Amino acid sequence: MASKFIANLIVMGSSILARAFVQAYRQALANASKSGVAQEAAQNIIKTGKVMTETEARQILGVTENSTWDEILQKYDNLFERNVKNGSFYLQSKIQRAKECLEAVNQAKEQGTK
Repeated sequence: MASKFIANLIVMGSSILARAFVQAYRQALANASKSGVAQEAAQNIIKTGKVMTETEARQILGVTENSTWDEILQKYDNLFERNVKNGSFYLQSKIQRAKECLEAVNQAKEQGTK
């Protein structure tokens, strides 16, 4: 009998806490909307989006400014395949972003020479 009573108390208590939490969260969202905090936070996230520099991309791939595009692709393929085997998604994404950055730089150079 006592165990049923304790179980009911736990269930009722947790449902009351859950409802209170949901209500508090909704109120916090409403307050943030009124004061503009949500828009400001979103703008800060957009502003801090870091773009990889050419120097950082070259360091990641281990190439110099005098490296040809074929050498860059060879380094990219080698590093990317190594990380496929070892399973580091973070490093794979860094290597991919480095290649994309250097690809954009290479295309800009090619257009500049034409």
